[in-house]
Amino acid sequence: MMKETAVFELANGLQCAFVPKKSTVAHIAVAIRAGSRDELEHQQGLAHFIEHNLFKGTTKRKAYHILSRLDDVGGELNAYTTKEETIIHASFLKADMRRAMELLSDVMVQSTFPERELEKEKDVIKDEIYSYKDSPSEQIFDDFEDLIFAGDPLGRNILGTPDSVDGLGREDILEFIGRTYSAERIKISISGAFTRERVERMCGEFFGHWQLAPNGWTNSFQGNSTPTKRIDPVAQFQDHYMIGWRTPGIHDENRRPLLLLNNILGGPAMNSRLGLNIREKHGIAYNIESYMNLYSDIGMLGIYLGCDSSQTAKASHLVMKEVEKFQQKKLGTLQLSKAKNQFLGQMALSEENGLNTAIGAARALLHFGKVNSFEGVAEKIRSISAEEVMDAANDYLTAESAYELVYKKI
Repeated sequence: MMKETAVFELANGLQCAFVPKKSTVAHIAVAIRAGSRDELEHQQGLAHFIEHNLFKGTTKRKAYHILSRLDDVGGELNAYTTKEETIIHASFLKADMRRAMELLSDVMVQSTFPERELEKEKDVIKDEIYSYKDSPSEQIFDDFEDLIFAGDPLGRNILGTPDSVDGLGREDILEFIGRTYSAERIKISISGAFTRERVERMCGEFFGHWQLAPNGWTNSFQGNSTPTKRIDPVAQFQDHYMIGWRTPGIHDENRRPLLLLNNILGGPAMNSRLGLNIREKHGIAYNIESYMNLYSDIGMLGIYLGCDSSQTAKASHLVMKEVEKFQQKKLGTLQLSKAKNQFLGQMALSEENGLNTAIGAARALLHFGKVNSFEGVAEKIRSISAEEVMDAANDYLTAESAYELVYKKI
């Protein structure tokens, strides 16, 4: 039997997690609490710009050699940026642990951000921005967060704008890293079939001497609180509709009943209430879902659908009726039990993916300072009552507090 997750700290204060996992493949994740909401006004898109350019050159490697180092042995090196995080991760055969660890250390600690590469990457990112603008079903999610978090950097698009990206330079990168890459804001996680001793030794060897920024950068949500409805005329083949609400953040106890409610309402399963009622029963929307984004001090629950312009009013009415059912009638004992089992089953399937495990452990350390076991999380989910789900719906998902955005076909 594999041992439980181990958490340890390096000499420079970096906290690491090791998740033993029987597999021929292993994974490393570096989670940094530095995302688009940490950018200064003139730096929009910078966190994502840094993520791209970490792979463009170090003191001992050019971009080609960085990209080839793991590819040559069938491994993968990648990264992504969110509103609050930058995640760098690698997947590889367990025999290539040293190769992968050394590469991630080189990229994280010794990146040089050469000016020539920065200028080339600006064009790549602007193409990425334009590709989203070509896809209204994707762009509406970003525009909706800009609406619901208006007045705060949390609402800004992670990619930035073409003009803001053009204005970014090496001095912005160094300022941002110096302000946000502190020991308390960086966590490392390794998942694989290793001994704890080996993992600790290699983490110390490759990351223990990383000179990090002093702690001190903080921010908090400062957006206005006026629910808004906006209609944007857009040339397309259908309407795209979103409605959503602000919710508590990732540390609030009310997040759990809301997460369960969201999964019942429009989660990934085919038998979600939105899917069964609006798509299957009424045949209105091909794409329909609900989702939650939880940040450190605030969150949101959103519902998206795309449909023929003649059906948008009916679809929006049906969506709100589904939400109101949670407010007006408690889940029955069997309904609640089935919902919990479904949610826990989805969590368990996700944990089968070793990369998800590594990233999840690093993020757990980042936000909670510990890595809970699956059973520990499951116990919290099983303890949710029907009253808590109903109260959450009435406290946060009212018609009066809803934000709406429609891309109206023209």
